Amino acid sequence: MPGCTFCSIIAGDLPAHVVFEDDAVLAFLDVRPLFAGHVLVVPCQHVDTLPDLPAADLGPYFERVQRLSVAVRSAMGAQGTFVALNNTVSQSVPHLHTHVVPRTRGDGLKGFFWPRTSYRDEEHMAEVAAAIAAAV
Repeated sequence: MPGCTFCSIIAGDLPAHVVFEDDAVLAFLDVRPLFAGHVLVVPCQHVDTLPDLPAADLGPYFERVQRLSVAVRSAMGAQGTFVALNNTVSQSVPHLHTHVVPRTRGDGLKGFFWPRTSYRDEEHMAEVAAAIAAAV
């Protein structure tokens, strides 16, 4: 889809720290993470929201989300993960994407208030991406 940030990442026209890819999805680090290891899982096919995803693609898509939730938890030494998606409202990029965020008790994330952080530098971001990719 012309002008779609995530389609440009999928096409390789924009850089991203990719942690997993196959014919169904691309998963990469969020550039404005809640915590280090915050991954976005996006279908390779452009769809705006979850209701737009063909029913036949739901299983394969969420199988990958499930796999990434295990990988992020493992790679980041987290106690669990927060998995969420927005449909239109609060959807900063109009391309379906699921957030997989590492969680630890007492990490400060409360409800739907998402204070954003940043990586120390590009090297830190690359290390986190490599750890998650290895865990997948």
